[in-house]
Amino acid sequence: MHSKLRGGYYSLVRVVMGVYLAGVAVALWRTDAAWPTRTTVALLWPLGPAAFLITVLGLLASSLIAFPVTGALIAAGALLLAWWVFA
Repeated sequence: MHSKLRGGYYSLVRVVMGVYLAGVAVALWRTDAAWPTRTTVALLWPLGPAAFLITVLGLLASSLIAFPVTGALIAAGALLLAWWVFA
């Protein structure tokens, strides 16, 4: 069982690194800027999607307070999703 977990972990890391390196290649190829800027954008591109997720999660968290009915629906949806994923 332990070797299965390690193999799954390494295959996941391989996929994540493949996506990251593909993003680096696209940023180096398609960015219209000088080479230092191009390199910086290529190396830091995952921060954009991460910032998007943090912003959306912050907006959802504030909507729980501002709109209690919406908050209850989001909480119910999250519980349903968690039940479906972990069942």
